[in-house]
Amino acid sequence: MSSVRLAVLQMRGNDSRDGNVDRAIAEIERAADDGAKIICLQELFTGPYPCQAEDHRVFSWAESVPGPTTGRLAEVAARRSVVIVAPLFERRAPGLYHNTAAVLDADGSLAGIYRKMHIPDDPLFYEKFYFTPGDLGFRVIPTRYAKLGIGICWDQWYPEAARLFSLAGADILLYPTAIGWIHEEKEEYGTAQHDAWQTMMRSHAIANGIWLGAPNRVGIEDSLEFWGGSFIVSPRGEIVSRAGHDDEAIVTADCDLALSDEVRTHWPFFRDRRIDAYGDLTRRWLN
Repeated sequence: MSSVRLAVLQMRGNDSRDGNVDRAIAEIERAADDGAKIICLQELFTGPYPCQAEDHRVFSWAESVPGPTTGRLAEVAARRSVVIVAPLFERRAPGLYHNTAAVLDADGSLAGIYRKMHIPDDPLFYEKFYFTPGDLGFRVIPTRYAKLGIGICWDQWYPEAARLFSLAGADILLYPTAIGWIHEEKEEYGTAQHDAWQTMMRSHAIANGIWLGAPNRVGIEDSLEFWGGSFIVSPRGEIVSRAGHDDEAIVTADCDLALSDEVRTHWPFFRDRRIDAYGDLTRRWLN
């Protein structure tokens, strides 16, 4: 398939797991009605963003993969013949938890999972308390419609990750996200923070000549205002579709997968890489 319609869902989170999954399924149905074949949900979509404090009770939000939520989504994926990317709080084993994206293929099967590799520890983003770093690397997940390279939120700041997904043959990069403003910082830093987020992912699309989609949360949850702004970028770095900062939205674009070859032959960044000279990238520091 040379062209595929991608949808990224921008939604609020609340304290009802079943309610969040019900609303997500309703939005998936709407996206499918509009012709979307690959549909990506936001980071940790089944609940509120859980990492604003270190609270052991939050582990009760976690679930197995496969598990109850992937089971419900698999039925929808098969019935609508769509690929669904579902970011979840995964309980892998007693005391072992991950921030995970499960990919349900268009026949309802589990095409693969990605476990978040880069785990932040910032004010109100205390993820190291909850999540073990991923151990699956930067694998591409083949689906009926495209090969997907999926990072999660903090992963999006690392060009190495985007490059490795691209080198593994990804057709589309997806970065389900929960990013927003801390109330007391928004006035001074808010514009620059949002611009940096958007610019970083546009740079991944340009450097790798690849389509990219970024669904974000929206709405205020305690001390964080999630800024929405979900968007889809072409291999040239053009923002072809995006949402606003305040409302839930379905962001869609028709992704011509053949465009990557055209862009990479005109901007031959892949061709001109000096792979013989990059060994030091595996070192922490050079001095």
